[in-house]
Amino acid sequence: MPSQFFGLNIAASGLRAANAAMNTTANNISNCNTDGYSRQKVQQEAADALRVFTTYGCAGAGVDTVAIERVRDEFYDQRYRDNEKLYGEYSQKNYYQSIIEQYYNDNGETGFSTLFSRMQANLQSVMTAAGTTTTKATYVASMTAITDYFNTMSINLQNLQNDLNQEIKTTCDAINSIAEEVASLNEQINIIEMTGTTANDLRDTRDLLIDHLSEYVSVKVKETDVIDENDPERDTGATRFEVWIAGGTCLVDTYSYNKLACIARDDDEFINQTDITGLYDIKVVRSNFEEGSGKYISNFDLDNANMGGKLYGLIQMRDGNNQKFFNGTSGAWNPLTHTMSVTVTNDYLKDMAQCSLPAEGVIQIGARTYEYTGWTYDGDSTYTFTLDDTDDETGRAVDFSRLQSRSYDTVNVGKSIDYQGIPYYQSQMNEWIRNFAREVNNITTTGYTSTGEDGCYMLTGDRTVSSNTSPAQYTFEELTTTNYGYYYLTADNFAVYSAMVHNSNLLATKADTTEGDDEFGNIDKLGDMFNSKEVFRGATSGEFLDKILADAALNTSNASTMEKTYEALRNTIDNQRLSVAGVDEDEEAANLVKFQNAYTLSSKVVQTLTEMYDQLILNTGV
Repeated sequence: MPSQFFGLNIAASGLRAANAAMNTTANNISNCNTDGYSRQKVQQEAADALRVFTTYGCAGAGVDTVAIERVRDEFYDQRYRDNEKLYGEYSQKNYYQSIIEQYYNDNGETGFSTLFSRMQANLQSVMTAAGTTTTKATYVASMTAITDYFNTMSINLQNLQNDLNQEIKTTCDAINSIAEEVASLNEQINIIEMTGTTANDLRDTRDLLIDHLSEYVSVKVKETDVIDENDPERDTGATRFEVWIAGGTCLVDTYSYNKLACIARDDDEFINQTDITGLYDIKVVRSNFEEGSGKYISNFDLDNANMGGKLYGLIQMRDGNNQKFFNGTSGAWNPLTHTMSVTVTNDYLKDMAQCSLPAEGVIQIGARTYEYTGWTYDGDSTYTFTLDDTDDETGRAVDFSRLQSRSYDTVNVGKSIDYQGIPYYQSQMNEWIRNFAREVNNITTTGYTSTGEDGCYMLTGDRTVSSNTSPAQYTFEELTTTNYGYYYLTADNFAVYSAMVHNSNLLATKADTTEGDDEFGNIDKLGDMFNSKEVFRGATSGEFLDKILADAALNTSNASTMEKTYEALRNTIDNQRLSVAGVDEDEEAANLVKFQNAYTLSSKVVQTLTEMYDQLILNTGV
């Protein structure tokens, strides 16, 4: 038979349960506007009944407050994070593509179409007075304005690539900071939960960090119970919490974490011809990594389609080559000259106007990576690379033994990045420049000046480094007598022949030396070429901007549309999450009244039982 005071124990359990519920409700209300906070709920269950050996069997023993738990749905969390990685990616693409589109837009003063039209108008003026120095000087100056336009565009894109590069480092630093915080929280959570309680607020903080992380890179989390090997049935309360990013890179494993280290490429480690120096590769390193140590866990694959997030958008903008990169099959290896022949099949690799292979850089042959110091092209389908025989870091001789017995290996310089980023726009300008310069020079070198002298080339490129033995600009022979063709010309160094800038009378205006000074047959050929010759993507010279601006506008439009789509989904999914985990003030107000009534009723039971015990003890003398 239970004690006479059994009822007080039952009432007291009701008071404790109602008090816990009221406190939890108060906590919910106070955190209704706290970012990342999950609504909490008291879990109650009937206490184990007391067997009393009477006809009615067992007596209820009140209520047990089992736990205070978060109300949260992991399904919505993962949906939100999957959407965040896409939102982060396209927000970056939209921002930077918009800048590129602004660069190419013609403002009516310094844009390409305006400058090209002005140059054509000045060409018409030369036709009216071909023997006049002033009209020729004006025309040469207008052509110089076009070369300056490309120089400026190249500088703008290089600066933008540098901005992207620095933002990649900033993003990696943010990821590392979150990894460190999550590892610290894992330890705090386990310390608390091994005592038998639930660290709700710390778990909310951790989930909020994972939400932030998902905007930078794709995220998957895995939490498993830690098992006591000596007593597998015992609930340890501890868990192993793992964070995996980019489809397969471990970032956090409970108390330990890895980092993403940005390692700048050396000056001779270019991937694209127009890349700036110091672009970052990303390595996975341990948390105690020291810069310069060279101790890496693995490479962080930059063309990983599972990467997602802002980091993926930034890398695609910085490195996007629209899948046009150097790739071929290895052939003969010459151990004496350290040269390797490579056979290519892609048409764009057989056209020097489209070639974006850097003069020196890093080449991957099979599974090994080497540095090359130069290359040649046979004009058909074979490139020959000269490999550096000394390791720059160690100063030791490079081991080429694997190349001697191998052929038909896959050879790559860079990787296929399926997006139109900075390298793509640079290569498109280079292609136009090379084709345009070739057509102009073919005409000017076959004509004659107004005084009957042989014409000279008009368009060339400034050398990056000039010496006493090399002219400051590429000669016509260099551009025409080798299989490199006009490869040396880029948007960065595009220029009018310096001698013609100083003496416009070098411009070949005549097609027939027997005619007078005002004969303009060669100028007429130039005009016809501008209007009818297809030099770029099936279009004439003056239609360059239409082609390139169409790319930029389409990319911006697509990125903007996707950003808005994923932003709308972000709000929808977040509202779904809030419907489960968020604090509803009206609901909490109703709960407050409900638990207040429960507390009042339990108090009333205590009061009633107290009166009964007073009557029993004081008035009956029991």
